[in-house]
Amino acid sequence: MNKLLSNVLIVLALAMCALCAYQWSRETRQREEVARLNRSIFERDVAIQGHTNSLHIQDKKIAQLDARVGELKDTVKTNEATLLQQKREITRLEYAGAALTNQIEEYKTAVETYQARLKEAFDGIAKQNELIKTLGDERNDLVTRLNESMKERNEIVAKYNELVKMVETLQSALTNAPPAARQPARSGTR
Repeated sequence: MNKLLSNVLIVLALAMCALCAYQWSRETRQREEVARLNRSIFERDVAIQGHTNSLHIQDKKIAQLDARVGELKDTVKTNEATLLQQKREITRLEYAGAALTNQIEEYKTAVETYQARLKEAFDGIAKQNELIKTLGDERNDLVTRLNESMKERNEIVAKYNELVKMVETLQSALTNAPPAARQPARSGTR
């Protein structure tokens, strides 16, 4: 039995060695697993910290973008108001332009009418000038004839005056002459 006990002891010692080896190997694996899990937790914590920092940065960027969006919305509102005002101004200017175009057409028509009237007036003035020239020529002709007629009459008057002087001279000569010579000569016709 000694042998059996020693065999049992050897078997138990071997079993114990095997158990120790098994536990040692299992604990080594568990330590590796714990180390791997610790690395995983560390990496996860680092990632979480990175993501947390990234979230803070993104929150700041989002706040900045929200502020920028607010500014852009204000700018859009201002631009829309300006655009609306410009559209109204363009519409007003288009109506004013159309009205001015109509006025220009009316002015063109009026100018053409006045030009036609002026042409008619100028034609009338030209006819009047021709008539005045003709009348002036006729007047000059009449004045020339009147002057010739006056000259003829002046000549007749001059001859008459000469005749009157001669008669006066004869009468004065007869008044100074003896009475027999004073009787006028009688003509034979009565």
